[in-house]
Amino acid sequence: MTSDPTSRTDLSGLVKAYDVRGVVPDQWDESTAELFGAAFVRVTRADAIVTGHDMRPSSPGLARAFARGAAAQGADVTETGLCSTDQLYFASGALGLPGAMFTASHNPARYNGIKMCRAGAAPVGQDTGLAEIRELVEEWSESGAPEPAATPGTITARETLEEYAAHLRGLVDLTAIRPLKVVVDAGNGMGGHTVPTVFDGLPLDLVPMYFELDGTFPNHEANPLDPANLVDLQARVRAEGADLGLAFDGDADRCFVVDENGDPVSPSAITALVATRELAKHPGATVIHNLITSRTVPEVIREAGGTPVRTRVGHSFIKAEMARTGAVFGGEHSAHYYFRDFWNADTGMLAALHVLAALGAQEAPLSALTRGFERYSASGEINSTVADQAGRLAAIKAAYGDRDGITLDELDGLTVTSADWWFNVRPSNTEPLLRLNVEARDEETMRAVRDKVLTTVRG
Repeated sequence: MTSDPTSRTDLSGLVKAYDVRGVVPDQWDESTAELFGAAFVRVTRADAIVTGHDMRPSSPGLARAFARGAAAQGADVTETGLCSTDQLYFASGALGLPGAMFTASHNPARYNGIKMCRAGAAPVGQDTGLAEIRELVEEWSESGAPEPAATPGTITARETLEEYAAHLRGLVDLTAIRPLKVVVDAGNGMGGHTVPTVFDGLPLDLVPMYFELDGTFPNHEANPLDPANLVDLQARVRAEGADLGLAFDGDADRCFVVDENGDPVSPSAITALVATRELAKHPGATVIHNLITSRTVPEVIREAGGTPVRTRVGHSFIKAEMARTGAVFGGEHSAHYYFRDFWNADTGMLAALHVLAALGAQEAPLSALTRGFERYSASGEINSTVADQAGRLAAIKAAYGDRDGITLDELDGLTVTSADWWFNVRPSNTEPLLRLNVEARDEETMRAVRDKVLTTVRG
């Protein structure tokens, strides 16, 4: 830790809305991780937990320190070692234990973090325990380590990769897949660890890219949401004449898809595709989508006989709605996909298996298979640095609030909807940004709406 005393008593820059994330060792180190382990056990009242970590250089040490802190409070710790985030969720669900995953997802190498969950992969966020965990760590950082339990817990290792892979394959009928050539870009992240085992035995000609586990990310950022990080995959798909390409982020809980032409398939289209498959198995079920997925998504859900439920952006909101409604599936614009059969947790790998099953069960290329799920023109997310977020949102609301045929809602930021287009503007929780998403019936309309709104957003 840094010598600045405030860093041990104010963790607001480290503890985010859904997880712990910051620069190592500037913002936190193994001594802090040990305190988080102790606080996690205190707040969850767990007598046993499970941990996992990604391939970042700092991850093994942080994970072991967390385990020491947890064991000192009397909890038995099962260490799964190297794993993807959804593999940790599997362990939490299958073993019925609270869990902690050490990763900073797609952030640069100097970052690390902790994603925590209760037993059954139930999320731990600001309103579900994370605030209390932060308070304890801040207190102990100032006053000293907490009193240990009379009897410390044990720390043991357990490999879960084979069980995780078997569980996923058991959730998708893969028996009818024709031979497919698939390029996978793991971005030097945990997809390089999980993909070979999950795909083993399937009729796939696997072309691996950047499967070497390297938390310094020597080839490109492990963030497929940025189009620049898909360029290598797109080129390789075209060069190989592959049927599709898959790109995973650093902790391999998100999966992005490109078709046989190397063109990205939007996460909204993947959400719609998987929704139809889940609704075929569970007729009339509920499917969750966040409010900036394409308008296509609720249309397809209704056409397939399901009930769409719209929610805010963010995994804690999606998971809460999954639990509240009993939804069978949920999808986000950011390529997070949630499944009831996976403890309502997100797993890009399971979504990838659904895509492979859907493509491999018929002869058409992926571009044809997904064409019906790409009905509108979308801007993608556009970020603008704004000093007065509330003032800019109020200006947009004033500009559109009194117009005929326009509806407004404030479920998450401000959504403005007409018959031919909609847009959402929402503030970042952590930065002075407004995020704009626009969708319209055609490209020309989308561009016109986008440019007009950006003029107001940027003053």
